[in-house]
Amino acid sequence: MIAIVRNLERFDGRSSFGTWVYRIATNASLDELRRRKRRAVPSPTDDDEHGHHDRADPASGVRMDGLGDHLALAEALRALPDDYRLPVVLRDVADLDYAEIAAILDIPTGTVKSRIARGRAALAAALSGTTGNQPTDPERPSRAP
Repeated sequence: MIAIVRNLERFDGRSSFGTWVYRIATNASLDELRRRKRRAVPSPTDDDEHGHHDRADPASGVRMDGLGDHLALAEALRALPDDYRLPVVLRDVADLDYAEIAAILDIPTGTVKSRIARGRAALAAALSGTTGNQPTDPERPSRAP
């Protein structure tokens, strides 16, 4: 939000204000992801020497399972190339339509659709534990010989 306010005088009206704001948010998100990749990620440790945990809230196990699902999804998203992750997040999280995503990313609508499909397929494969059909280069999908 601060970047939007600081750069407001640079908005020249060539695109809609919403598209301009989404582009700033996208760039800020990419910058943050790059910063996080440079930092070491702490690994979870077991604080209980005996391997059992007494929970004050018996329903916390359900919430912990949901947290595990959330963390698995976040890790799978992080593993996606930016060219797939951005369209998937803009579509499935920000609920933007294909034309808006195409304008924000400055790519054709057909490319947006294919990247979303490939990104979702890669996410599904990562979350199911398989490694098949996970593209690494968005512009060169693997093909059978």
